[in-house]
Amino acid sequence: MFFKNIHKRIKIVLVIIIILFVVIIGKVFYIQVIDYSKLNDYAENLWGRNLPVKADRGLIYDRSGNILADNITTTSLVVIPNQIKDKKTVATKLAEILGVTYEEMYKHINKKTSIERVHPEGRRLSYEVADKIRNLKFDGVYLVKESQRYYPFDTFMSHTLGYVGIDNQGLSGLELMYDKYLTGKDGAIKYFSDAKGNKLQLSEVYEKPQNGMNLTLTINKDIQDSIERELDNAVTKYNPDRVIALAMDPNSGEILGMSARPNFSPSHYQDYTTEEINRNLPIWATYEPGSTFKIITLAAALEEGKVDLEKDTYNDSGSIKVENATLHCWKHGGHGHETFLEVVENSCNPGFVVLGQKLGKVKLFDYIKRFGFGSKTGIDLNGESSGILFNIDKVGPVELATTAFGQGVSVTPIHLVV
Repeated sequence: MFFKNIHKRIKIVLVIIIILFVVIIGKVFYIQVIDYSKLNDYAENLWGRNLPVKADRGLIYDRSGNILADNITTTSLVVIPNQIKDKKTVATKLAEILGVTYEEMYKHINKKTSIERVHPEGRRLSYEVADKIRNLKFDGVYLVKESQRYYPFDTFMSHTLGYVGIDNQGLSGLELMYDKYLTGKDGAIKYFSDAKGNKLQLSEVYEKPQNGMNLTLTINKDIQDSIERELDNAVTKYNPDRVIALAMDPNSGEILGMSARPNFSPSHYQDYTTEEINRNLPIWATYEPGSTFKIITLAAALEEGKVDLEKDTYNDSGSIKVENATLHCWKHGGHGHETFLEVVENSCNPGFVVLGQKLGKVKLFDYIKRFGFGSKTGIDLNGESSGILFNIDKVGPVELATTAFGQGVSVTPIHLVV
């Protein structure tokens, strides 16, 4: 009986050992085969370190393939504090080369972090400075590739192109509007270190950066060159507060050229005021269009059948009285008896007042709205003004009369071109 119980216990222990053995084998199999990738990623995160390799920002072209926004390769300094043995010597040497104080550099060298980017003094270094640092051959001191935005024509259509920050993020213009497409995906040089940060003798892994997408504009560089030249001539001759030029293909609505003065250098945007760099005047500024707005009144009157340009006539005495206001023609004494076709040819203010009165304020303002005034054009640039007019409920006979020939109206240049 006694021996029988012993055999029974031995069998139970043996079964338990076999079960434990199977569980251990199963766990090892699960770790080595099924959960390998996940655990390997965890391990790499613990002892893997990345030296960043910046992606190039996408290029910006005009319609003919001319590069308007390019990149140049620069070098930046990063340090791995745990790999630097003599921190005082390294801080002293780097401070001398970069022209900063020892205390400032020592803060970077002594940071409690795996990788420290020396910012801003270590960003976008010249070849000469980079060579001096490279020749030191200090452990834990690395030079990494970095891309810098470069505008080959400097101030050329600066407000439209916009500018980028020190980390190549779009801050204005097309650089901002298409930032998510122009921005690439950074790569890295991955190395491995122990818990103390000491570099392990394992092969480095290069993760190639993915450059941003290129952008092609409707801009015609030849037209834009002409615009830039004439704006500079206007500034030199008249010294105005601002000058605006805008060229559009009337058949497609494509913008062929656009610029303004004052302008700025996107590569040195920090040297300008906020107003100078952020106000793209062709889409931001508003002004009274004057006689160029008469075409809206004319189109509305013709569409509504309110006038026959060749048969209907008007006698221009040089002014017209509307309520208590007297509105004058640009020509002293007026144009005399004329057809409405001649009213258009002569840009006769009183004649257009009559056209506006024939339409009435509801109909005229309905056409103004249908032509797109008072709403945004949807151009892919930030800061567009809607070109707001005024409240139609507050428009009286005098306001109606002046609107008919383009006074008292607030529009943006791009609205008028569109």
